[in-house]
Parts: sequence; C-alpha cells; structure tokens
Amino acid sequence: MPPRPTPVPIPRTRPPPLMAASAKRPSASALAALLAARRGRARLVAPLCFFLLLLLVFLRTHPSAAPPTSLPPSAGPGKVAFLFLARAGLPLDFLWDAFFRNGDEGKFSVYVHSSPGFVFDRTTTGSPYFYGRQLAKSVKVDWGEPTMVEAEKMLFAAALEDPANQRFVLLSDSCGPLYNFSHTYTYLMASPKSVVDSFTDKADMRYNPSMSPVIPKDKWRKGSQWVMLIRKHAEVVVGDKHVFQLFRKHCKMVVTKALLGRRLNARRLGFVFRRKQKGADEKEHDCIPDEHYVQTLFSIKGLENELERRTLTYTSWNQSSLDPKDKTTWHPMTFEYDTASPEHINAIKSIDHVNYEVEHRTEWCQCNGTSVPCFLFARKFSYSAAMHILEDGAIGLLKSAQLLVNF
Repeated sequence: MPPRPTPVPIPRTRPPPLMAASAKRPSASALAALLAARRGRARLVAPLCFFLLLLLVFLRTHPSAAPPTSLPPSAGPGKVAFLFLARAGLPLDFLWDAFFRNGDEGKFSVYVHSSPGFVFDRTTTGSPYFYGRQLAKSVKVDWGEPTMVEAEKMLFAAALEDPANQRFVLLSDSCGPLYNFSHTYTYLMASPKSVVDSFTDKADMRYNPSMSPVIPKDKWRKGSQWVMLIRKHAEVVVGDKHVFQLFRKHCKMVVTKALLGRRLNARRLGFVFRRKQKGADEKEHDCIPDEHYVQTLFSIKGLENELERRTLTYTSWNQSSLDPKDKTTWHPMTFEYDTASPEHINAIKSIDHVNYEVEHRTEWCQCNGTSVPCFLFARKFSYSAAMHILEDGAIGLLKSAQLLVNF
C-alpha cells in the first residue's frame, strides 16, 4: 500500500534568527495576511496530493492493455483447414495426396469426421496426410438429420483449436480440387469474406412456424452445405447453441411413402433414412438441416453483408424431370472419366457468375473486390474421374501420379 501523504506543516510566523535586529518588524495585520495566504496554499496542496495518490492506486490495479496486433496469434503463415465429412474412408485420398504433396505443409491442416471407431492409418488410406486425422469423437450421421450439422460443428471446433487456421473449407468425401494447392491457397487467403451459398426461396415449404421467435421466417435461408468460413464466422457456428437446438427439434427429413423410392439411392450414398413410425402419409415439414443451418444462423446474426453468397464447390444437378416436384431424379450427377476431361473441367473453371432465379439475382463471383472464377472444387468425382484429373496434371505435377503405387 502506498504511504499516506504527510501533512503540510504550517510555517512559523517568527522571523528567521539571522534577521537583523534592526529590521522593521511586520505589523499584526501583515502577519495575519501572510498566515492566511500560506494556509490557503496548504488547502490547495492537500487535495492535489490526495488526487495523485488515487491516480497511482488506479494505475497499479488497472494495468494498461497490450497494444492490438493484426498478426495471427501464432508464428508462420495462416493455414487453410480442409474439413472432410466422410462416411468411412476417403475414396479420393490419392487425388488429395497429390494436391497436398505439391503444396506447403506449413499452410494447411486436415481434419476428417468419419464413422465412430474408423481410424485413418496405413491399412485404411495410402496418403500420410490423413494418418490419424480423424476426430477423436464423432457421431453417426444420418442423411437429412441434424447429426449432419452436428458433425460439421465438430469439424469446425477441432480446427479452431489451432490458432494458425484462418480459413475453414467444408468438403465431402466425393469432392476434388480443380486447381493446384498454390492457386487454391492464394484464392482462399485473399478473401476477407466467408463464401456461403445463401438465398431466400419464397416457394420453400421447409420452415416450421414452431421455430419462431428464435428463428423468424424472414431470416430463413437455404443453400449448399459446402461452405468456406473465415475464423470469425467459424467461431459463430461453434458457439451457437440456441439456433441449433431448434434445428435439432424441428428440422428433419421426413420420409413418406412418396419418398421411399429414394431409399436405394440413399443406401448407395452410404447414409440412412429414419422413417417415422406414425403418420407417414400425413403432411409434415420436410426439412434438410445442412441446407439451411449455417445460412439461417448468419442471417439471424446479421452477418450476410460479410459473405460472398455463393459456393466454391461445383455440383452438376440432374434436371431430367420436367416436374420440379419430382425428387426421385433431382440429385447430384457423378463425374466419370469422360466427363472429367480437360474440356469439361475448364468449362467449370470458366464460370464467373451464378444465377439465383428465385431471387432474380445474379451473383458475380469476386474475391476481395476482384472478379474471379466461381469454383475451386467440384463434386461428385468417381475414382476414374479423379484418375483423369491426375493424368492431365490439373492439380499438380505429373510425377504426383506415380504416388498411386502406394494406394
């Protein structure tokens, strides 16, 4: 504790002993005036000392904050976290191996959410970039269920533990890169915004009024689940509890008899439908959480102006049916060897805008204000399609194809 201030002594009125005896003594009135003046100065000095004492105590108990820094809280360059949402193994691990091998290991990290108990080691993958990269904890993912979103949140949470991770890309096990690592890294790190496909579908029947008021209807959004988030937005997704609780309760895929024809296709995809035991023919709110959660959350949080409202992952949709309500033919098409030719891949790379007919909006693809191609990745690639991309050297040096002997 700082010392108490000592009282200011009142000076004596007796003249100094060395004063000449012949000096004229001041009058009584003069002495009274001098005493009053000195007492006035004492009254001013004492409060000032007390103020300085309080200021000293405040500064000791409230140290000044460290100066802000714009650098990431870790040494080295920022990293891109590649987050794979897999059913079990990664059938295109050889393609990603070539992609990562031609990159800088200090600029990326890999995380995989797979089936509980599945381990990536030498017996399950030929790429060392995936060894032990599965999450320590995972959930069984059912297609059309909130568990899909739960798995995504777990991936973001795991990647956020590394402060060097600054960009977070969500990918499926059938996704493949369209460019080499250097181009992809530069593109992602240059973007100050998250890339989230988000739009309002006025004809959408998936919103459940029971979600209100936490999720207002005017904040309900739809879009692709394959997003790229900056660190700030990844923290928002991981930190959310209330909106996800509503999704867990009210946003589920309801399988009716009209949709049972898709069961075979769902099994081929590796996901499981949960069929309601009662009222299968009743009208229900058919909701697919992964197509709404991130978009709606950011809409509620007022973050839409911080987004590029599109996706980085190209999908070719089968639109062979003339009936828009016919969902049996509305699904992603798989790229095979022929459709993964350089001509087809270059056609995808040349796309620089996306039309959203339901909003009468055209999204011109930009990165930090500069016009860029829209897509860095594509799905769904078959094994032969991935081989074709490797052969053409679209993502790296041709010598990368020699690594296939390890798979």
